[in-house]
Amino acid sequence: MSAQRDFITVGVIGAGRIGKIHAENLAYRIPDARILAIADIQPEAAQQTAARLNIPTASADYHDLLNNKDIDAVIICSATDTHARIIEEASAARKHIFCEKPIDLDLKRIDQALAAVDRAGVKLQVGFNRRYDSNFRAIHEAVKAGKVGEPHILRITSRDPAPPPISYVKVSGGIFLDMTIHDFDMARYLVGSEVTEVYAAGGVLIDPQIGAAGDIDTAAVTLRFANGAIGVIDNSRKAVYGYDQRAEVFGSGGAVSTSNNAAHTAVISDAAGVHGPLPLYFFLERYTDSYIAEMREFIDCIKNNTAPSVTGVDARKATVIGLAARKSAQENRPVKVSEI
Repeated sequence: MSAQRDFITVGVIGAGRIGKIHAENLAYRIPDARILAIADIQPEAAQQTAARLNIPTASADYHDLLNNKDIDAVIICSATDTHARIIEEASAARKHIFCEKPIDLDLKRIDQALAAVDRAGVKLQVGFNRRYDSNFRAIHEAVKAGKVGEPHILRITSRDPAPPPISYVKVSGGIFLDMTIHDFDMARYLVGSEVTEVYAAGGVLIDPQIGAAGDIDTAAVTLRFANGAIGVIDNSRKAVYGYDQRAEVFGSGGAVSTSNNAAHTAVISDAAGVHGPLPLYFFLERYTDSYIAEMREFIDCIKNNTAPSVTGVDARKATVIGLAARKSAQENRPVKVSEI
């Protein structure tokens, strides 16, 4: 960052759904950031976002951002199979890096990317935005403060309102590395201990095409933690009532839990029953504030030369748990994380 200015200059790589969200937050909600460029392999997508947000430069080649010496940091929102490569190239260009999860689906590629970051001495923050959600953070803080005693049981429910397109499923790495990976990160974050063993079961109960693509759409996962706690995660690609995001930690001294966010808290009671609003529909609505908070932390870390709270190591650990879950479901047995 130049000594002549007190803001961080940013380039956004990827103008898809999440890239647009991050760009909009940086443009309108993070006063210490300035977006200088946005790139996408579909030039019209970059151009449209640039025009809407008054971003000076739109490009079809992300290398234009890496070669721009006026840019301090890049936000990687491109396809998963490009993340590790761009992290390495951005590190070589001495850009600080925010990258959406996962870094890669292969541990060797993750390790190569993290080594490049270490060599360059740049910052890397990974987009596990749920850590910045006020509900889950409240659980984390309560457990950390000892308010539930020693954690015994973790329960996480994570269900989408509708499955993704089959074209996405085919390149996603599977439910455990695409969807449940957020819950694996949450498990470590909420319990405050490392996962040592995974037992996963799954099925195709929603869309046969997901099964034909080699994936599952419904899963239940049991976790064992180093501190002795046990965790249970349930996932579904289709909850007809909306985006279901709940968690609970039960311990020797009590329990702490969160419920779903809704558009309002009004409840109607009449002769037919008691009625409230459905949960917020999907992740963009549910996690609006957390996306702002994680990006604010990234910019603050660069300005103040502090370490991000969600690192590449965290991303690697969540991926390892995801690989263990996939192996467990395929082989129908508990899998120790040390096997991966």
